[in-house]
Amino acid sequence: MATERVPMTIQGYKQLEAELHRLKSVERPRIIQAIAEARAHGDLSENAEYHAAKEAQGLNEAKVAELEDKLSRAEVIDPSKLSGDTVKFGATVTLMDEDTEEEVKYQIVGEFEANVREGKISIGSPIARALIGRTKGDSVEVTTPKGTRSYEIVNVEYK
Repeated sequence: MATERVPMTIQGYKQLEAELHRLKSVERPRIIQAIAEARAHGDLSENAEYHAAKEAQGLNEAKVAELEDKLSRAEVIDPSKLSGDTVKFGATVTLMDEDTEEEVKYQIVGEFEANVREGKISIGSPIARALIGRTKGDSVEVTTPKGTRSYEIVNVEYK
């Protein structure tokens, strides 16, 4: 496994912890119960329920290992303790599309926290990469799947 740090917000860290807890305390016992019930049916070689439960167990344990790895490498950043006019991880940036004059607001978060519907974009996304290091008033060009877009940074805040 890679040893690089994984940047995330406090909220993202708590979400990962909650998901890990759910997998260990809810899913793991449920799967163990399903395996036990399937075993009770007898011959395991032709027991579809048993094989499905064993596969679910493997997937669950892989997800647990992945979450434990991310949490162990987490670099938790509290955006409310950051300040300044420069865009960096955790910033909430208000942008104005220079063609349509529509405003959009995004918070730059860790990869697994990203959710465009909630206005959270990954630090590795094209928009975030274009914004990092820029300041209020700057114009940025972003190459998206829909083509190149120009945005003006209207506001940078940390909350």
